Amino acid sequence: MQRRHILRTGAAVTAATALGLGTSSTAASAAAPAAERKRERTRELRVHTVLFDAVEEQDFAGPIEVLGILADADKRRIKQSFVTADGPRTVRTSSGMHIDVRDPWAPEDADVLLVPGGGYGKGSGVDAEIKRGVLPRALAKAERPGLIMGGICTGVMVMSAAKITRGRPCTTHFAAREDLAKEGGKLTYGRVVDDGDLITCGGVTSGLDLALWLAERLYGPETALGAEMILEYERRGTVWRAKS
Repeated sequence: MQRRHILRTGAAVTAATALGLGTSSTAASAAAPAAERKRERTRELRVHTVLFDAVEEQDFAGPIEVLGILADADKRRIKQSFVTADGPRTVRTSSGMHIDVRDPWAPEDADVLLVPGGGYGKGSGVDAEIKRGVLPRALAKAERPGLIMGGICTGVMVMSAAKITRGRPCTTHFAAREDLAKEGGKLTYGRVVDDGDLITCGGVTSGLDLALWLAERLYGPETALGAEMILEYERRGTVWRAKS
């Protein structure tokens, strides 16, 4: 049995009830503030994950797994794609794995655009992408109303190079926080920092926390908690959220 399907078993249903995951959507809605009540998404959520050479595997694997659980076990309509700013090509990750990226660069077709990190400092994947300039320029052009941009770990620094974080609440890996502030980001100490159409997180494993927060924001806390059960992972740290 695939772990994504575990919520379909009787034992998991019993556990979900014990944790309050089996409560009705009406009861959950009544308990939540009006501004936080969730509506069912009726159309497909399109998520593009940006890859580049020397990208950190954990940064992109965490969100892909969380969103895959939502699509598989929770029956959400979610389409995930790998993209690069150069278009379809083969990417070599930080651990030397090769990934064939087949989808075109098309941020206009995405609802969520995720930018993982790839180390930091001289010789790192992030450093190379910032110096090359292609990805920061592409990200700057991708900004538009309705698109949520997510920066994971030092991927936030690529977004900073695109001036996307300038003047906005954001965070990144602790090794890059000082630089993020120097480049105009409004450094905010949260595990995940949600500023509406810009969500950032700090730390290599924080991609899991960002994705679980995104699940809660888009689909409600029951959905996010269900994904946590399947992952056997408890979210870490604080989610800082801008006042709506």
